[in-house]
Amino acid sequence: MATSPFKFLQEVREETRKVTWPSRKETMITTAMVFVMVAIASVFFLVADQFIRIAVTFVLGIGT
Repeated sequence: MATSPFKFLQEVREETRKVTWPSRKETMITTAMVFVMVAIASVFFLVADQFIRIAVTFVLGIGT
């Protein structure tokens, strides 16, 4: 069953009105949380990568 483009856009607008959009404050807090979590994950993976590098170098005996 085909729907006309006009009817489709009308339905999209109706659904968009039902959405509860976050406030500016909620958006800023969420964005800050994402940046903090990215920084924490970056530090974790840096430390894990360095530990694995040291372990592999020690096991293979290719260190100086």
